[in-house]
Amino acid sequence: MQGFVSELGKAIEVAFDSAEYRSRIEAIEKEYKQREGQALQGLGKMAADQDVALLRTPQGFAFAPMKNGEPMTPDQVEALSDEERERIGHLIDSMREPLLQLMHDLPRMRREMQTRVREASRETMGYAAGHLIDELKEQFAAHPTVLAFLDEVLKDVLEAGQQLREQPRNDEDEPTGFTGTLSLIRYQVNLLVGHQPTDHSPVLACDNPTYANLVGRLDHQPHMGTLLTNFTLIKPGSLHLANGGYLMLDTLQVLGQAYAWDGLKRALKTGKVSIESLPQVLGWVSTLALEPEPIPLSLKIILFGERRHYYLLQALDPEFDELFKVAADFEDEVPRDADHTALYARLVGSMARNAGLRALDRGAVARLVEQASRVAGDAAKLSTDTRKLDELLHETNLMADRAGRLLIARDDVAAALAARIRRADRLRDTLHDAILKETLLIATSGDQVGQVNGLGVIELGEFMFGHPVRITATAPLGEGDLVDIERESSLGQPIHSKGVLILAAFLRSRYTRNLPFSLSASLVFEQSYSPVEGDSASLAELCALLSALAGLPLKQALAVTGSIDQAGMVQAIGGVNEKIEGFFDVCRTRGLNGEHGVLIPRANIKHLMLREDVVEAASRGLFHVYAVADVDDTIALLTGLPAGQRDASGRVPQGSVNHLVAARLEQMSLNRQAYATGQPRRGALRWRKPPRAPRSEGR
Repeated sequence: MQGFVSELGKAIEVAFDSAEYRSRIEAIEKEYKQREGQALQGLGKMAADQDVALLRTPQGFAFAPMKNGEPMTPDQVEALSDEERERIGHLIDSMREPLLQLMHDLPRMRREMQTRVREASRETMGYAAGHLIDELKEQFAAHPTVLAFLDEVLKDVLEAGQQLREQPRNDEDEPTGFTGTLSLIRYQVNLLVGHQPTDHSPVLACDNPTYANLVGRLDHQPHMGTLLTNFTLIKPGSLHLANGGYLMLDTLQVLGQAYAWDGLKRALKTGKVSIESLPQVLGWVSTLALEPEPIPLSLKIILFGERRHYYLLQALDPEFDELFKVAADFEDEVPRDADHTALYARLVGSMARNAGLRALDRGAVARLVEQASRVAGDAAKLSTDTRKLDELLHETNLMADRAGRLLIARDDVAAALAARIRRADRLRDTLHDAILKETLLIATSGDQVGQVNGLGVIELGEFMFGHPVRITATAPLGEGDLVDIERESSLGQPIHSKGVLILAAFLRSRYTRNLPFSLSASLVFEQSYSPVEGDSASLAELCALLSALAGLPLKQALAVTGSIDQAGMVQAIGGVNEKIEGFFDVCRTRGLNGEHGVLIPRANIKHLMLREDVVEAASRGLFHVYAVADVDDTIALLTGLPAGQRDASGRVPQGSVNHLVAARLEQMSLNRQAYATGQPRRGALRWRKPPRAPRSEGR
């Protein structure tokens, strides 16, 4: 049709400029003029026979009396007698009827002439355009719809021939389409979507799913202060381009665009795509505009995004389950076995090649595998976050370039990871500096009663770091209260408060099952001025409280992390690597002496993916990581004394930690009763020789 339009204008021009066409039109016009002249001559002769002249004036035709073959002047008419003027008046009145009839016949004859001219133009236009249409029909003989369209085009060309002939053209001899007159642009074809027969089903990702980009739009062009449009300015949307195939959309991006979600649902529910501007859909405008026919829609929509977006849509949009019936929850990690490690190495290599980066040697790939486990937070897992991997690959390539290496080495990966930390560790350095200057009081040597080093984690975007926190406890006589100062000051969050309540329940069930709980204890994170969340400090808080009850000092060279249950079992926590490294950094700066270490839950052993400097210090015996299963293992390591296990008769060895705690709580209960009755009493327990200290797993 583009070729047809370009040839049609030339063919029309040639056909209408031909001598044959001009001769035919001239013959028609000549015939009309002859008929008009004959009719006027006949009326003039009839009037002349009665001495009346037919005159042509600027206002039309008029009659005047004649004398001697010449129209009479007004003076001559005035000189006539009244009887003669009356006779001439009646005569002229009788001639008006034939004149009126002639005035009716002349327009009819002109219309007949114009009709014959149009017929001649149609025939000429048909000759000019017919052979072009016939050539197109030969090419598309197997497509009835195309043949019907071409017939409509020929019919329109014949109807609009004169206007097409008179259309203005621009400098490039192409129709503008915006001049207000008929243009050859009407015969062009606006291809919205085109596929070759050998193409596969379209698979499209829309990175900017606005309403117009999804359902299509109707563009406008300025012309003399107004906005004009035509069908060639109809633009397809992603739904058109992906029709018959698959369209992938980012859920958050769709929801972030005004009315895009509504437009997408409307198209899926109706099975059609209607190209309408957003003001039209909302009823903001009432101007006349093109209304393209809706296009049948058959495709698969793939929404991808975070899990929370899926569950929010499922909960808040009643139509979501109807439109999106299949949910696929992808794993964030895969097992770190031989097969998956090999596949991960292939993934690393393909990503580097696709990005045009240097190849990686074995050491670099191994370090990336270790980092994938670190990101997954599990030594037995590999993270599937390819975005982080791609960013790291680009940074390692830069490090290799600076080092002048042809391959990316393990040191380049380590340098890129260190650079990442260096760019984000301002707050970590500030905290460590405050600890080293003793602005924040953290003891890493010596022993203290009722004081222990807990471990916290601060998360800044994708950068996490651990830091030690001084936890202290007091345990005076009271009425069974355990005060969480963080909660009382509105700094303790719900999960942290839950951990404190659990350790209080542990104390009651283990030590005062048959006695009133006569403790008035308090726990606090010293020098903490921000909200505290999580129960990973409940083990450290319990140890500080047991130390305060038993009067036993705790080793400050050790830090503790882990949560407990009501039976005193230590449970896994998050951020174990960052917590260990945070305490290690403080101890290393002050000087490692082989006594420093961290106590972690035994369940977290599989999560250990420590930095190389921490692993090296541990291998040299300068730093230790102890895995504990319960509170007894923990308190034994912190005090250097056995925790003390109950025998068959329910007795605990004398001098053990549990013995000292139980004795203290029993004495508190007796003292409280004595104060209540005014009769002081002293309690006594039977003890056994303490057993050997329990062994704990460590690294």
